[in-house]
Amino acid sequence: MREVCVIGGNRYFGKRVIARLIAAGDRVTVINRGSSAPPPGVIHLVADRDDEKSLEGVLGPRTFDVVIDQVCYTPRQAEIARRVFAGRTRRYVMTSTVEVYGYEDSAALVPEDAVDPRTVAVDLELPWDDPEFLDAHYGEGKRQAEAVFAAAGPAFPYVTVRVAHVLGGGDDFTGRLDHYTDRIRTGEPIAVPAVNHPATYIHVEEIADFLTWTAGAEFTGPVNAASHGTLTTEELCAAVAVHLPEGRTVFRSADAGDVSPFSFTRSYGMDNSRATKLGFTFGDVSNWLPRAVTETLRKAG
Repeated sequence: MREVCVIGGNRYFGKRVIARLIAAGDRVTVINRGSSAPPPGVIHLVADRDDEKSLEGVLGPRTFDVVIDQVCYTPRQAEIARRVFAGRTRRYVMTSTVEVYGYEDSAALVPEDAVDPRTVAVDLELPWDDPEFLDAHYGEGKRQAEAVFAAAGPAFPYVTVRVAHVLGGGDDFTGRLDHYTDRIRTGEPIAVPAVNHPATYIHVEEIADFLTWTAGAEFTGPVNAASHGTLTTEELCAAVAVHLPEGRTVFRSADAGDVSPFSFTRSYGMDNSRATKLGFTFGDVSNWLPRAVTETLRKAG
């Protein structure tokens, strides 16, 4: 039986990861601030991950085979986690994001070495506690958090899972696919940039599978998690429109700051070949997209 710690993770694909770990026979400890109860069958510890003494206090002498950090958004949080969990775990898995490639613009799919966290500058003095600043610098916060873990060297074995845009599930709380559903139903124009680039995606169940698989693997460093294939905004909308024959899909050109959620002014889709070579089998986005749309429509209906 493995000892697995999950930090956060009560929502969306995090709760699916916990369910998979329990089903595999792992003993799971969930740490959160107590705002939501974890699923049955886990050990629940209440702590503020931003408070180092609080985190150390609830952990006591506990050690883990692997820690899965679902809610590390800033280098400050990463610094605390690195100090607290050094010597407590054989493996640390941080959920990162495709947004770490926010400075890229590549027609080819982007591999992990396009952003080497060992070369990313860390600035702990930026206003990371300001929600507006953090929201506007989400990708940069993740980049710098990755850099903190990378700086620890071999003594702190870590993985950062760079997650593609996630779709699917009746519990998708982001509202991003709903954005298109609502506009197609009403005929309200959908804002896209003049040159609209495709992106990589992953289904909510697939990213839960991938994180669970990663927890039991041995590799370290950054890894991209994305289904095969890309989608444009137009393809997403076409998949929605099939279910809304009474609707109307209208696009309008807009400035970069005013575009719809899955519209992109640059190309930075992710290359998933590292994970594939390590042994994970991704699905194809075209195969699961109809399912993801159906789930969203069922939720909205």
